[in-house]
Amino acid sequence: MLVFSAQNLVLFSVPKTGSTAMEVALKPWADIAFYKQRKHTPVGRYQRKIAPFLREAYQLEPETMAVMRAPIEHLRSWYRYRAATLEVDFDGFVQAVLSASPPEWAKIGSQLNFLTGPTGALGIDHLFAYESQPVLRNWLSARMGADITFRPMNVSPPAPTPISDETEALFNSRYAKEIALYQQVTAAGGHLARAA
Repeated sequence: MLVFSAQNLVLFSVPKTGSTAMEVALKPWADIAFYKQRKHTPVGRYQRKIAPFLREAYQLEPETMAVMRAPIEHLRSWYRYRAATLEVDFDGFVQAVLSASPPEWAKIGSQLNFLTGPTGALGIDHLFAYESQPVLRNWLSARMGADITFRPMNVSPPAPTPISDETEALFNSRYAKEIALYQQVTAAGGHLARAA
């Protein structure tokens, strides 16, 4: 997570959405940077702890931004990241993620839960589709007043990720709300801006 005072903006680092590359590119403009265990601070914790601190200590009430990935591609990214240590194929990985008691290697969280507050409402003012990189970079370049580019970082090695129709149907059912949110972002041209 990065906080930019001059730009009145907070960047959330959603896991597996290119957050490290974004942080490296944007760090020169950041006043506050959260790393290690606090790098991936979700919206709920931000609203409870960090937003009040920024308001009281610095009189900041910044806009928020984040990037989300197509939900099935988000799982593919997690699988490629962990594939070298797993003995299951991608289909088995998805089934483990969806199981009632996922093993440790399948506990990957949810983009939807990360991006929403305790009431379930979206807590992001500017939500971008990972798959719409030019839209994201152009917006950030305008906001920062500089040409923003990302260098690939933490890229996982390739791994096959076939999925059965049955598993995909179950995934689509369980992740229906997250999929619907992502579809809203893509329908908005890759940048879903919350109405003021």
